[in-house]
Amino acid sequence: MTVYTERSKGHPFADFLAEHAQVLSIAVFFIVCLLFFSAMTTTFMTLGNILNIIRQAAPILVVAIAMTLVIVTGGIDLSVGSAVALINAVAAIILATGAPWPLVVIGMLIFGGVVGLLQGWFVAYQGIPAFIVTLAGLSILRGVALYLTQGYSIPINNLPGFFFLGRGEILSIPFPAIVAIVVAALGVVIVTYTKYGRQIIAVGSNLEAARRVGMPAKWIVASVYMVSGIACGIAGILTAARLGSGSSNAAVGFELQVIAAVVLGGTSLTGGRGTMIGTVLGTLTIAVIGNGLILMHISPFFTEIVTGAIILIAIWLNTRIFTTNFRFGAKKRD
Repeated sequence: MTVYTERSKGHPFADFLAEHAQVLSIAVFFIVCLLFFSAMTTTFMTLGNILNIIRQAAPILVVAIAMTLVIVTGGIDLSVGSAVALINAVAAIILATGAPWPLVVIGMLIFGGVVGLLQGWFVAYQGIPAFIVTLAGLSILRGVALYLTQGYSIPINNLPGFFFLGRGEILSIPFPAIVAIVVAALGVVIVTYTKYGRQIIAVGSNLEAARRVGMPAKWIVASVYMVSGIACGIAGILTAARLGSGSSNAAVGFELQVIAAVVLGGTSLTGGRGTMIGTVLGTLTIAVIGNGLILMHISPFFTEIVTGAIILIAIWLNTRIFTTNFRFGAKKRD
């Protein structure tokens, strides 16, 4: 006769640490980075520099929130940098014709959503791996941007309302930061409180099981790529408004920063688990490291090395330490 016993409860503090280990770890790392760069430079903690970090991190955070949804489903979107560049360039080209900028902004959001949905259709309904589809998208979208601009930067002139989107402030807070905060809050609400968010997690945990219980699993997968495309539209507009131009060379390496922020924040690359708070902290950490290294007069090319190392370490932590069997202070079972 088998006797079943209830698992003994651990210490509440230890259980809390085990449940939130990933977010707590990136929070600690973020604080360490702040302290380190504050000690190494005299300008890092100035208000102007902090606002600059937030402004520059805003487009990355917007797309990272959407990328979290994509990765939670077990997919990935490598085309986000090229999508931002294409939307950036197309917006500048259309604005140069004299089109009203509010209509251009709306049009670019729709355009981004269509591009993302098209890629999602190949992934969800045609069964092509997301890595392959979005890798092709990375090349195609960047190529289209290069063709449209012929490699030149397209200036945007005399549009103060449009420039406000990338350069303006409300109560001394950069407008791009406000947009990023709203998007992050929306991401938290979707994942935590909505049926759609629960479906995304269910599909990422087990797509076939989700389909068998009646969830529109394929549509859920396709839709997260549409969300990613819309996020790229927002990022492309913010970038064009901040720089005052559109260029096919914009957002080079953008996808690396976005993916680094998401995995550093604790989202599992195998799907089914993610945290928006972790993504926010991961994005800010990447931005702080890049800014701090520049203020220390270290070559900006070194930032790429650091970012790559962060991705590797984050994936290692995801697969080796922060697993479903991990318990703070508990011994491993054979």
